[in-house]
Amino acid sequence: MTESSPSLVRVQTADPPAVVLAGVRRSYGKGNDTFEAVRGVDLTVWPGQIYALLGTNGAGKTSTVELVEGLAQPSAGAIKVFGLDPVKDRQAVRARTGVVLQSSGFPTTLTVGEMARMWHGTLTRPRAVEGVLADVDLADKERVPTSSLSGGERRRLDIGLALMGQPDLLVLDEPTTGLDPESRQRIWRLVGDLREEDVAILLTTHYLEEAERLADHIAVMHRGVIAVEGTLDEIVATTPAQIRFRRPESLRVDQLAVTQAQVTHDKDDVVVATRTLQRTLAEVLQWAGDVQLASLSARSASLEQVFLDIADLEEIR
Repeated sequence: MTESSPSLVRVQTADPPAVVLAGVRRSYGKGNDTFEAVRGVDLTVWPGQIYALLGTNGAGKTSTVELVEGLAQPSAGAIKVFGLDPVKDRQAVRARTGVVLQSSGFPTTLTVGEMARMWHGTLTRPRAVEGVLADVDLADKERVPTSSLSGGERRRLDIGLALMGQPDLLVLDEPTTGLDPESRQRIWRLVGDLREEDVAILLTTHYLEEAERLADHIAVMHRGVIAVEGTLDEIVATTPAQIRFRRPESLRVDQLAVTQAQVTHDKDDVVVATRTLQRTLAEVLQWAGDVQLASLSARSASLEQVFLDIADLEEIR
């Protein structure tokens, strides 16, 4: 598997973008009962790019993805998928789009092969059933009822059916939720291979590790807007690193002198936020001298910390 990293962004700038959202809004209800779930979202997904859309609770992530899929019209703004309107030009857009929903509903009486052949008959430019099942490691399950598949096998069948139509855009909505680590790794390999084939991939996930491993571009939604976006390195650079330790009884925290860092503390713990972790850690250790700092930890900024900082805004409100 070719692992994704912010240094391996594969945007095909010679090709037009697969998805463009400009100032998109989506409201529910009428009059005084109107709720605006999406409040002016801009995003672009390119061929050969994995774009991860993360979101805090109620952020509007699902509402945004449904607009891309053509399931509803935006209240305002514009959406183009392959330069087309995903609602008005649904037939043309749908033929080039594969969608993997959060959960599938296979007929329990059908085998894997029967399910694949039935789906094959609905597509405009389908790949051969045998090749698709082989690609998702289900060739030996062709005669097995879908009801007998494990969670990981069902998810791979989901992805296989989405890929059967040779999509130029693949929308993956929480593709590995509830899967064991081995199944998750196998799906990550499948997704990584698709990027190498210049498929544009819009991924939603609750697993931050999944976004870190796969995505070339990450956006975090909060309260209907994109709060932060960029490569993993760019996003992480917005949040300082942290040094934590138990407050020592024999030292005065007000005498801790650190350069361009912020020190906060209560009666039990001390937290030092810094963008120069190594230098600040050296200053903390020099201040401590021979005193052992209990529960000492030094952590670089992470996507998890960025996400939690954004989520904390909701708690403050």
